[in-house]
Amino acid sequence: MTVIGVLGGSGTVGRVVVDRLGGVHELRVGGRDPGRAADACRDVPQAVPMRVDLHDGESLRAFCDGCAVVVNCAGPSYQVLDAVARVALEVGAHYVDAAGDLAAIDKMEATPPRELDERVAVFSAGLMPGLSGLLPRLLEPGAGTRLDVYVGGAARIGELSAVDALLTRGPRFGTALAAWRDGRRVPNALRPLRGVALPGFRGRVHAWPFLSVETERLAAELELRELRNYTVYVTESIPRALAAAWAEGGPVERHVPAVVEAAEVDIATTGPYYTMLFQSGRRRLVVQTPDSYALSGVVAAITVDEVLGGRVEPGAGLAAERLDPAAVYARLVADPLVTGADLT
Repeated sequence: MTVIGVLGGSGTVGRVVVDRLGGVHELRVGGRDPGRAADACRDVPQAVPMRVDLHDGESLRAFCDGCAVVVNCAGPSYQVLDAVARVALEVGAHYVDAAGDLAAIDKMEATPPRELDERVAVFSAGLMPGLSGLLPRLLEPGAGTRLDVYVGGAARIGELSAVDALLTRGPRFGTALAAWRDGRRVPNALRPLRGVALPGFRGRVHAWPFLSVETERLAAELELRELRNYTVYVTESIPRALAAAWAEGGPVERHVPAVVEAAEVDIATTGPYYTMLFQSGRRRLVVQTPDSYALSGVVAAITVDEVLGGRVEPGAGLAAERLDPAAVYARLVADPLVTGADLT
């Protein structure tokens, strides 16, 4: 059987990867806590727990050596960057990162590993970024058209995810309140939409404009006339917590509890759910899940199968730009973590 290594396999994202790939491949489930890794392997055929520390080069190399693909579900991604990918590639494995972003690819491309001539490194193989830049392609928005993207809902935010959220600022992440129009980013083009009803979302929600680098690249590639990208919140608790943290400054870790607590307010309001809504002209795609993090694990597992099937070209890139949207969508709608999917 093919050996797949899953780092962070005891977390929410990693456990789904282990579940989806278990029984089909031989798995190594890695983490700093051997007990949690062993628990993730329980009842999963051909899954073996291994203690591994991402910051310990020796244990990381031992974990990756012999794997066909290494899947990273550990974080925070701003610390991981391309470190795990380089080790995986050096020992002959492909690499899939359920998170990661352009900052990681930038660092890798600054001194590209020669193994990328034959191996694959896919970053952002999750929900957002990931599906948020991949699935809009199913609408086939043509040059000169407009695309609207709404992604969000209510989801618990762990401490590591809160750190990543607090760091999603700057030119390699995106621009708040911006839109894409006529071939360029337009700052301060949009305002938050408060108390609006959107297809697929529960009740009235708040949509905050954020032109992510992922959607900006999508707009440029498809030569769209306009793209509007919104992050959707059940309440204004998370936007307020993030704004307060950015205004106050200081160590990121100091603001983590406030972001985690803000997410709990949203959960208490509607219960957990997440929706992706894409609209272009008369075409619309809605995808719903009860757990955004778990669905990221589904995407990472699908990416592994696409890589092993030879359907991803060698080199480093984002999942949204390297995967086949129709193939991924077909797999998604068959997964129990997708509770609603409508392409019209």
